[in-house]
Amino acid sequence: MSIRVEEYLREDESNSYKEWFDTLEPQAAAKVTTTKLRLELGNVSSVKWFDGMGEYVIDWGPGYRIYLAKDGETLIVLFGGGTKRRQQRDIDQAKALLAEYKARKKARSRPHRAGREQQKR
Repeated sequence: MSIRVEEYLREDESNSYKEWFDTLEPQAAAKVTTTKLRLELGNVSSVKWFDGMGEYVIDWGPGYRIYLAKDGETLIVLFGGGTKRRQQRDIDQAKALLAEYKARKKARSRPHRAGREQQKR
């Protein structure tokens, strides 16, 4: 079973996950890439879900983490982080990105007010 995994692009087209990933040393980047491939293959057993998002802990180095959201059958990669010391800040950033994602999705799904007014006529 494969799962669609997408990286979240913010409204300004920035990608918080990619910005984090690009700072990793090559060996760490390889471990994170392997984890992302495991997610695409449907291996979500290591994901801990809380507050509407998931955290995949990579048991290597400082304990890198990938923060996810689930949208139907798609996993949305919100952010990556590492070190226990930064964990709460990383979680807070992932929560902010999740809230932004949900707000943007809700705004896209809502019909425009002008369109509803024309439909009433």
